[in-house]
Amino acid sequence: LCPQVPELEKATVRMRHPERVRGIVRALRERGAATLQVISDFDMTLSRFGCNGRRCPTSHNILDTSRVVSEDGKKKLKDLLHYYYPIEIDPNRTLEEKRPLMVEWWTRAHELLVQQKIRKSDIAQMVRESEVMLRDGFKEFFDQLHQNNVPLFIFSAGIGDVLEEIIHQANVFYSNVKVVSNYMAFDDDGVLMHFKEPLIHTYNKNNTVLQGTGYLQQLSSRTSVIVLGDSMGDLTMADGIPNVENILKIGFLNDKVEERREKYLDAFDIVLESDETLDVVNGILRYILIE
Repeated sequence: LCPQVPELEKATVRMRHPERVRGIVRALRERGAATLQVISDFDMTLSRFGCNGRRCPTSHNILDTSRVVSEDGKKKLKDLLHYYYPIEIDPNRTLEEKRPLMVEWWTRAHELLVQQKIRKSDIAQMVRESEVMLRDGFKEFFDQLHQNNVPLFIFSAGIGDVLEEIIHQANVFYSNVKVVSNYMAFDDDGVLMHFKEPLIHTYNKNNTVLQGTGYLQQLSSRTSVIVLGDSMGDLTMADGIPNVENILKIGFLNDKVEERREKYLDAFDIVLESDETLDVVNGILRYILIE
């Protein structure tokens, strides 16, 4: 397809319009590093979905299943997951139907976590004890962007304090990385009091929750965008960016592949099926960034 990016020949790669993808990748290279920015989801996009047949935790799961949450709390959080997750990924429900239910889920989960009196000082240990893993090739991904001064904007409906800790423990939290997510507010004793506004869930990752941050406006010269996500909600992450010239949307299809394939192929330029690596992304970045 694109001899300069051999990774696109991987068996995990699917594309509805290969020619169009080739054109976008070429345009990104022509425009170069100075105009590029990467906007990425975190959970199950930069972090792995599974390993050896076991699910890896999201940033919420790390708290939900940690020793600081009571057995009763764990059960209630699991019940919420079993009720709302099928709604989140149901291809037959509209976003309008899903949005209020996602707000309900996140709000109830956050309230349960607040009841657990989680301490700020416990977070690093919880992350260390968890089975969270970044995707294979993460170091090259973060390093390439950092070395070329390409901004990496991580837009997550997860828990910001936890995912920042994951990136810190992987030693890749560089100066070009900016995170917008759900952050905890702690009292003077370092105990969780509440979650800060705005609430970010799967289906409101767009300009509405970024208003007032000014972040995307600062990047108005960054007119080439690569978007990485694993859900339909991630497609709107670039909506607040002024003057986008070229945008490449790469989707990780981790779960219920057969059932959701068509929708993903319609929505993303490149779909990576059950691929726990960043190989394709790194291959594209190498082609764009290497002089």
